[in-house]
Amino acid sequence: MQTEHFLKNIFSPTTFTEKELESIISKFKKVSFSKSDYLLKEGKIENYYWFIESGFARSFVNDTKGNDITTDFYGQGDIAIDWSSFFLRNPTRENIQALTDIVCWQLDFETFQQLFHSIEPFREQGRKKLVSSYFALKNQRVSFIADEAKERYLQLIQEKPHILKNVSLQHIATYLGITKYSLSRIRKEIAS
Repeated sequence: MQTEHFLKNIFSPTTFTEKELESIISKFKKVSFSKSDYLLKEGKIENYYWFIESGFARSFVNDTKGNDITTDFYGQGDIAIDWSSFFLRNPTRENIQALTDIVCWQLDFETFQQLFHSIEPFREQGRKKLVSSYFALKNQRVSFIADEAKERYLQLIQEKPHILKNVSLQHIATYLGITKYSLSRIRKEIAS
C-alpha cells in the first residue's frame, strides 16, 4: 500500500489541482539532518524554505554576552526559515539547528519564486503562512512585555505541547526569557 506523500498534508488536494500538486511536490527535495547540524548559520543568506517532516529544530541568536537565546521551535509540519533573510536576500542574524535527527523537504529561493508567481493557490498559501508568522512574532513580543513568565510558559504548552517532551529545559528557558531555575520553579508550581 502506498502512503500519501508528506507534502500533501501541507498542500491540500482540496486547494490545489492534481497538476498543481504534482508541479509543486516535484520541486521539493528530501533532505536529512543529524542532531546538532545547522540548516542555517548566522551571516549566511537563507536560500531554502524547509518543511519539517519529522524531528525538531530551533532558531537562536547570540546575545551581547555570547549566550545563545532560542527564538523559535520547529516540529512536524512547520516551516523552518528566516523569513526576512529569505525574502530580502540579506545575511541572517539567526541560526537554525537540528535538536534531533530531522527529515525536511527543501525548496530553494528561485523555485519558490517561480511557484509563487505561477500558481495562485501556492501564492495565497505562502501569504497566509507569512502573515501568520508575523502575527505569532508580534504576539510573542507583546507577551514578553505584558505577561508573567508563568503565562508565557502556559501559552507555550498550549501552542506547542510536543516541544516540552523533545526540547531541553535550557532552550525552553531562553525562549521564555528566564533562567533554567525559574523555569523549574514555574513547572513545580504548575504541577502542585
